[in-house]
Amino acid sequence: MRVPVSWLREWVDLPSGLELPAMLEHLHAALVKVGFEEEDIHVFDVTGPVVVGRVLEREPEPQSNGKTINWCRVDVGEAEPRGIVCGAHNFEAGDLVVVTLPGAVLPGGFAIAARKTYGHVSDGMIASARELGYGDEHDGILRLADLGIEAPVGADAIALLGLDDGAVDINVTPDRGYALSIRGLAREYGHSTGARFSDPAEAVTVEPSHGFDLSVVDDAPIRGNHGAPTGVFRVVRGIDGHRPTPPWMRARLLLAGIRSISLPVDVTNYVMLELGQPIHGYDLAKVRGGIAIRRARPGESIETLDGKRRELDVEDLVVCDDSGPIGLGAVMGGASTEMGADTVDVLVEAFHWDPISVSRSARRHKLFSEASKRFERGVDPAMPPIAAQRVVDLLVELAGGTADELGASFGAPPAPAAIALDVRRPEALIGVAYTDEEVVGTLELIGAEVARDGDALAVTPPSWRPDLVDDAGLVEEIARITGYDRVGSALPTAPPGRGLTPAQRLRRRVGEVLAAAGGTEVLSYPFQSEETVARFSPEGEAFHVANALDPREPYLRRSLLPGLAVAAQRNLSRGLTDLALFELGRVFGEGETAGWGTEELPPLGVTLPDATVAGLLASVPPQPWHVGALLLGDAVAAGPGRAAEPAGLADALDVVRQVALAAGVAVEVRAGSHPALHPGRTAEIVVRDASGAEHAVGVAGELMPALAEELDLPRVVAVAELDLDAVMGLAGGERVIRPIGALPAATQDLSLVVPAEVPAAEVLAAVVEGAGELLEHAALVDDYRGAGLPEGRKSLTFALRFRAEDRTLTAAEATEAKLAGAARAGERVGATIRE
Repeated sequence: MRVPVSWLREWVDLPSGLELPAMLEHLHAALVKVGFEEEDIHVFDVTGPVVVGRVLEREPEPQSNGKTINWCRVDVGEAEPRGIVCGAHNFEAGDLVVVTLPGAVLPGGFAIAARKTYGHVSDGMIASARELGYGDEHDGILRLADLGIEAPVGADAIALLGLDDGAVDINVTPDRGYALSIRGLAREYGHSTGARFSDPAEAVTVEPSHGFDLSVVDDAPIRGNHGAPTGVFRVVRGIDGHRPTPPWMRARLLLAGIRSISLPVDVTNYVMLELGQPIHGYDLAKVRGGIAIRRARPGESIETLDGKRRELDVEDLVVCDDSGPIGLGAVMGGASTEMGADTVDVLVEAFHWDPISVSRSARRHKLFSEASKRFERGVDPAMPPIAAQRVVDLLVELAGGTADELGASFGAPPAPAAIALDVRRPEALIGVAYTDEEVVGTLELIGAEVARDGDALAVTPPSWRPDLVDDAGLVEEIARITGYDRVGSALPTAPPGRGLTPAQRLRRRVGEVLAAAGGTEVLSYPFQSEETVARFSPEGEAFHVANALDPREPYLRRSLLPGLAVAAQRNLSRGLTDLALFELGRVFGEGETAGWGTEELPPLGVTLPDATVAGLLASVPPQPWHVGALLLGDAVAAGPGRAAEPAGLADALDVVRQVALAAGVAVEVRAGSHPALHPGRTAEIVVRDASGAEHAVGVAGELMPALAEELDLPRVVAVAELDLDAVMGLAGGERVIRPIGALPAATQDLSLVVPAEVPAAEVLAAVVEGAGELLEHAALVDDYRGAGLPEGRKSLTFALRFRAEDRTLTAAEATEAKLAGAARAGERVGATIRE
C-alpha cells in the first residue's frame, strides 16, 4: 500500500519542518513500529527550476529530414522571454505550459541545459506529462488548460502539480485489510506516535436516498458464506465528464500506483484509497431498468472492463439490470455500462461483499483487482453509505453534478460480537506485566468498546477490524500497540527430544543415497488434471479438491511420476539432456469427501467431541510417502574410447536397489504392468514380510514411447516409484548385518531351462530358497533363447556363491546345495538342468 504524505497529513498530525526524504524515513519507522513492513519509497524525482510559462510565439520550421519543429518564445516570468525548440504541435500561442529551465533534473536523471539544436539555442524544454513523471501521455506537451489550471507566469510548477509530494510503500499482511486505506494507516500512525487522528469517515454527512429499484437475492450461498451483500446505490446527475481531474488528486493517485483515467473514475478510485471501500460507477443512461444482485445463472457471460468476455459460474455474485449481468460483484464492472467522457448521470454502487465469494470469483476468472484484494482481506461493513456519499460529494464539487434523492439501500452491517477477555490474559500470554489501564486503554484506542466486570472484559471490536475474533487477537493488538520492544528476548528451555523418528531417518537416508548416486532432488505440485491421473495412476478414484488453486488441476496426485515428467520437460527445454531426478513426497489415496460432514463449521475455541474428530480423520485419504525417480539421456557419458550408455530399465532397477539397501530390505523383481509404462519393460517390485508373504511396494520401467512423445520427452525414459511407508513397515525391527566371510567361497554356475513365460525372478527365488543357508549370493547372468532349446523355452544361467562360516566348503557340498536349489525350481516352475 502506497501512502502519499500530503494525503496522510489531512487526517493525522505529521511533524512539521521535515524535508521530504526525512519525512518518508520517519513514516516508514513509525509504521514498522506497529507491525508493518517497509517496501519502498516513491517520489516524482523532479527538481527545479520548473515553472509555469506562457507561449508568446510559435513558428513552425520544416526540417530537411521531413520533421517540423516549433521555434517558440516563452514568457517564464523573467525580464526577457526564452527561446525554446519544441517538437510537439498540440499547443498555440497564449497557452500556459510547464517549462523546465536549465538546471532542472527530470525522472531518470535527465538534466536540462541550454543546447544548440536545429539552428537555435534552446534555453530550456517545454515538458510533456511523461517527461515529468506525471502520467503516460507523450503525444504532446502538458497544457495547463487541459488540467483546468490557471496560474501566474513564473509560478513553481512542481508545487502546482503536486510533484513535491512523495509516498511510502508498506506491505500489508492479509489479515489487516483495514490498512489498505489512508484512513486505516492514518489511524495506525496515530497509534504509533500518539499524533491526533481525525477519521475521514466522520467528516461525511450521509444524505437519505430512496426510490431506485433494487433486489438482492443470494439463492445459492456457498459454504462459509458470510451472508448476502449489503450496501447502497446513489445517483448523481448532470456531471461534466470532460472536466479534468484536479492536479492534487491526479498526483496522489499516481503516487498510490493508480493511473488517472477520467474524473468520474478517478473519484471512485480516490475514495477507495481514502476510506478502503471499493466503489463502482455505472453510466445510468446505459442501465436498463432496475438492479438485481444475485448468483449467475448457467450459460451467462459478461464482458468486463478489460475487454474480455468471461463465462460465469453459478457461484459468481453478479450485478444485473434487465439486460443481464453488468458487473462481476466486487471484482470488476462490465463494459456495457462503463462510464466515459460523455457520461452525464452516474449510478454509484457501494456494497459490502462476502470475502469467500469474492476470493473464489477472482481466482476462477484470474481477475485480481484492487477491489477484490480489499474484499478478500476484509472491508469495514459500515462504510458503504459513507463512501457512496463521499463519491457523490466529490462529483458534485469537481464534476458539477447534482445529488439526486434517487437511490436504494439493502441490509444493515452485522453487529460485531463481543469477545470475552480476562484482564490478566495478556500478561499470561505475552509475558509482559501490563497494567489494567494499559489493557483497557489500548483496546479503546484501536476503536473497541470495553465493558468491565471485575477482571472480566467484554470487548466489542470496531467494525473495521473483522480480523479480531478471539482473545488471542486482542492480546496481539495490545502487544503491538504498546510496543514489541517490551517483549523479552529470553529463550525458553527446550524440552528434551529423541531425535528423528525411524520414518524420518529412512526418508533422509534415501535422499542422501540417491543424491550421492548423482540424482537431483526436485519438488513438484501435488495437483493434477483428470487426464494426468488417468495416464499415470493405478485403478481407483483420485481425490478431488473442492476449491482447487487451478480448476484445470483439481485432483490430488496418486503418483510422483507426473511431477517428475514436468520437471524433466522444463529441464530439457533449457538444454539439459541427461537427467537423473528424484522426489520424496506424499501421494494421496482414494477418497470422495473429507471435511466436517456439515455445512456449518464448528465454533472457535470449543473442544470437539471425540466422534467428530474421529469422523474428520476417517474422511481424510491415506497419504503415504513415496520416492520416485526419472532418468533419461545418457546414464554414463561418452569418453575417449568409450561409448555413451543410455539410461534404461536397468538404471531404474538400480535406483530401486539403492533404496532397498538404504531401507535394509531385500527386493524381488518380476514382470509387471502399469498404465503409463511399456508392457515389455515394466517390473513389479516385491518385498516379503517375516512370514514370507509377498507385498508389491512399487514399480520400475520405461514410459510408453507414445506417452513420452506426447510429453515432449525422449523415446526412452526410465522411471521408478516405491511406497516408502510400505517398505518401512516391511523392514522389520533390527537390521541383521552379515559379517564378511573369512573363509574361501565356492562358486558355481547353474543353467536351468524353463518355459519362456516364467519370470526369471520367480526362478531365482526358488533357487535361493532351495540352496539353503550356504548360498551367499545369487545373480542372473544370462538369458538364452535360440538354437538347441525347444520352442517356447529359455535357458537362465545363475552365478552362485557359497560360503560357510565355520569351514572351507568342498566342491561336493557346493554342488549338493546347487542341486537342491535346482530341485526346488523344478518343483515350483518346472525347471530342468540344461545339459
